[in-house]
Amino acid sequence: MTVVDPETLLPDTDAPEADRFSELAAIKEIARGGPDPRATERQHAKGKLTARERIELLLDPGSFTEVETLRRHRAQGFGLEAKRPYTDGVITGWGTVEGRTVFVYAHDFRIFGGALGEAHAQKIHKLMDLAIAAGAPLVSLNDGAGARIQEGVSALAGYGGIFRRNTKASGVIPQISVMLG
Repeated sequence: MTVVDPETLLPDTDAPEADRFSELAAIKEIARGGPDPRATERQHAKGKLTARERIELLLDPGSFTEVETLRRHRAQGFGLEAKRPYTDGVITGWGTVEGRTVFVYAHDFRIFGGALGEAHAQKIHKLMDLAIAAGAPLVSLNDGAGARIQEGVSALAGYGGIFRRNTKASGVIPQISVMLG
């Protein structure tokens, strides 16, 4: 497979549709691979699994459907504008456990220490809303460094949105939080 630098990709509206799909597949593969192979090695050296490995162990094989794989933060300052990894440090989606639909999110410690920023929180909010609407359980695999302080109040507001949805879901859907790391 050819490695594609997503920062240099420009939309080519004249490109054949097949080429555009290949381009998208290459970008998604970069996102799924994580920020850097060394980050994965460091995670494994600590005896920890990556977020994707954890989800893979939780869900029935081949059942995971990811949501917003290509989401990135839009923060400025503190050098963040130069570091915009895909997923923004949280993997979100749904799959099945013993055949039952379950929504799941997992903080990816390899990206910003799994710290919650605005885009990261928005992905979790969306997933929680989907779980509530579907009446399906929600599992959160938490392994993060708290709020992404560089994003200030918007990161903290993200926690408010999560807690509001936890309250809304209480007694409506099962919520399981696993604390890792």
